[in-house]
Amino acid sequence: QVQLVESGGGLVQAGGSLRLSCAASGRTISSYAMGWFRQAPGKEREFVASISWNGVGTTYADSVKGRFTISRDNAKNTVHLQMNSLKPEDTAVYYCAASSGSYLNRYRYDYWGQGTQVTVSS
Repeated sequence: QVQLVESGGGLVQAGGSLRLSCAASGRTISSYAMGWFRQAPGKEREFVASISWNGVGTTYADSVKGRFTISRDNAKNTVHLQMNSLKPEDTAVYYCAASSGSYLNRYRYDYWGQGTQVTVSS
């Protein structure tokens, strides 16, 4: 069992930056692909970014490509999402997730965190 806890959310002005962190416990995530998802009010949860178990492979939603960067530190059992040039439409609850499958599969995630709120004001 893997427990995931997100942190780093908050209120930021448009154009600003935030760095989200996801701390894992229970077992090492070094063999898991990791992903970030988000859910805005009234909308379905959507994929944001994912990273392979060794950090070599990454994928991004088109809406965040070039602005967000996902990274991981397996020694510290953590995953990060650096978010730059934030827009009001990035406002959402952001979730960290772990997958025993490929980072290219956006639909198979086994463990989820509780989420952290990101609010971008215009």
